[in-house]
Order: sequence, then C-alpha cells, then structure tokens
Amino acid sequence: MKILTRYPAIKCLFLAAGISLCLGSCKSDKKADGDDDANVKAQTPVTVTTIDQSSLTDYIDLNATSVFQQKNYIKSNANGYIQQARALPGHFVNKGDVLFTVKTKEAQAIGNSINVLDTTLKFSGVNKIKSPGPGYVSQLSHQTGDYVQDGEALATISDRSSFVFVMQMPYELRQYVKQGQNIQLTLPGGQTVNSHVASFMPSVDTVAQTQGVVLKLNSGDQIPENLVAKARIVKSEKKNTTSLPKAALLANETQTEFWVMKLINPTTAVKVPVTRGIEMGDRVEILSPKFSADDKIVVTGNYGLPDTAKVKIVKQ
Repeated sequence: MKILTRYPAIKCLFLAAGISLCLGSCKSDKKADGDDDANVKAQTPVTVTTIDQSSLTDYIDLNATSVFQQKNYIKSNANGYIQQARALPGHFVNKGDVLFTVKTKEAQAIGNSINVLDTTLKFSGVNKIKSPGPGYVSQLSHQTGDYVQDGEALATISDRSSFVFVMQMPYELRQYVKQGQNIQLTLPGGQTVNSHVASFMPSVDTVAQTQGVVLKLNSGDQIPENLVAKARIVKSEKKNTTSLPKAALLANETQTEFWVMKLINPTTAVKVPVTRGIEMGDRVEILSPKFSADDKIVVTGNYGLPDTAKVKIVKQ
C-alpha cells in the first residue's frame, strides 16, 4: 500500500489492468451466449413421419355420360285430331300400350253420318297408336285436341334396356381398358355403381382424339339420362407396398433424381436417394432403399436442407 501511495503511476497501471480483465471477461461471456443462440437458430424446425405398408393403385378418372342408346319415336298415322293422349312424361309404358287415339279430319268433318245411313258400317275414323316397345316417355310433343299430320312425332319412348354410360377415353389409354372389364362409376353426390365395358365406338373424336366406350351397368339402378359420372380406370395396382407422403419426397429441377431427408439422430437429417414407384393421392411408392418401421423421414421443413442438416422436431 505504501508503494502504491508513493508511486501514483503504478497505482493507475494496476487499476487499468483490472478494468481490462473485467471487460474481457464480459465480452467472452457475451460471445459464448451468442454462439449458443447461433447453434439454436441453425436447427430447422421439421415434422417427421414413418413408412407405411399398404396397397397403392395408380388410376385415372374419366367422364362418362348416361344415355339411352335406343329411342322409339311415336308418330301419327293419319291427318287428324288427337282424341286422347295417355302418354305422360316420365311414365313407363309396355309394348302394345295405347298411347294416342287420333280421329281423322274426314271423320271429324262428317261425324256419324255414314253409320246413320248404313248401320252395317262400323266406321269411326279413329286410329289407335300403340307403343312399339317398353320404355319411359322422355318427350311428349302433343296433347289432347291438337291437330297433327301423318308422320308427325307425338312422343319419344326411351328404351330402358338400352341405358348405358358412354365414357370418353383418350386413345393412348386403350391398353388399360378391355372388353368385359369391370369399371367403377362415381355419381354426383358420391354414390358408386359398378359397370362393365360392353363395346367400343368405331371412331375417335377428330380434335380430342378420344374414343367412346360403352359401359353397361351391372345392376338395375334407376339413373336419369345426361348424368355425368366419373369412371375410374386402374392402370396398375400394388399390394402391401412401402409408401411415404408425397411431401416427404424431394426432386431436382428435371425430376430425374429423388431423395428424402432421413434422421440419423434426434437432431441430424441426411440426404438419402430413393427410387419412386406409383402414386396414389398424396402417397408415393418407395421401391428402394428398404426403410425400417423405425426410420424417421422429414415430411415438412425439408425443402432446401443440405446433405447433412441440423433439425429440430416440432411435431411427430
């Protein structure tokens, strides 16, 4: 103490050294804290998933429109007036049912005069028009009292037995559709019905290059005409195969190389090249390598990760 009192310069020197040590210690502590924060920030938040063993089906949905292939047109067989119209829109009629009675204009003009003059005559001038086959009255053109000419259309009967769906199929898919093949139809609202391929139209659309495929229902479901359904064409099917969510799969710009980010420990993910197979919805078949049920694959937060990346699992 006496030395420091006698020599003020030495006292100042020791004081400056002490301050420098304190400042250096503080900076070191701050730098260490900064490094810890950097390490925490370097961990990318991700979610992970595991492989799934299930069946996958590669398919395509095409439009199919309901239609009656055969329609019978009921026509008048004389010039005259419709005395009675028994056909009603939407009603089912059998073969031979009387749909219209037409009184000729001559009979309408002379009335019952001929029968009065000669009672042996049974002239009425009334013609009965019958249904040529069973079906539904899909169109009614005339009612009671209308004047019609010979050959004029009175109604249209849709033959129920000719009811089909016509699917418009791109010709390049012809290899996936065979005669007699079962095809599932999904109607608006989600109802599904089964059908089979009955025939192929003999021509294709010039512009769209689609071929009409006639699908016959396997059941007698009452379905209206002009309804558009989805016909599912199965291209391939795999039983009990390995798959991952589509989001877990990464690819290069040309879609020629594919890989996933697999966790090798709770905080590290590495790039693993894979060979993909078919797709179904949001899942993709993985042909190689063979992953185990315990392997964890990054499903979100994986985009842009380097070959080896620090990650933090936020949800599993």
